[in-house]
Amino acid sequence: MTESSSLSMTRRALLGAFAATTVVAAPTFSNAAGFLKGAGDIRRIRMTAPRTGETLDTIYWIEGEYIRDAVKEITYFMRDWRTDGVHDIDLRTVDIMTAAHNMMDVTEPYMLISGYRSPETNAMLRSRSSGVAKNSRHLKGQAADLRLGSRSVNQMYRAAMACHGGGVGRYTSSNFVHMDCGPVRSWGS
Repeated sequence: MTESSSLSMTRRALLGAFAATTVVAAPTFSNAAGFLKGAGDIRRIRMTAPRTGETLDTIYWIEGEYIRDAVKEITYFMRDWRTDGVHDIDLRTVDIMTAAHNMMDVTEPYMLISGYRSPETNAMLRSRSSGVAKNSRHLKGQAADLRLGSRSVNQMYRAAMACHGGGVGRYTSSNFVHMDCGPVRSWGS
């Protein structure tokens, strides 16, 4: 949802990641949105949320356009389940998640551990763990913590890193991978 020319390299990297998968994708920057129009350009995200019991399976992008109702569904699905707080989700993060999922060639939905976090939830988690950032991208709707039963943390980490789209954290002992649309960086073991 955020447009910035400084992110064009990241967005080009995402294009490469999508092109390497079964989904053919146009870059997300607006002046190139029509690049692959007519080429079957779709993006689909599948997730489950064990804390709420909800599932999501939606096509959120077709032919260079985000689908407004699907974006609303994603935003609500990725809410802070502890407070029921909803915040706009940065679709660059969803694009990274989708590209990584496609690279792993799985049909299994992601298990969403954490999407948006309210300031109250983030503060509570920080009080329990040193691994929670004070200014977490979760607070801005720009991050997701994800798990797949059929893929290891290392496999998920490598797929997300191959996107060159943002931050990727590997949390092997907790069995999840963090993906965000911030600067390209990595951490964890």
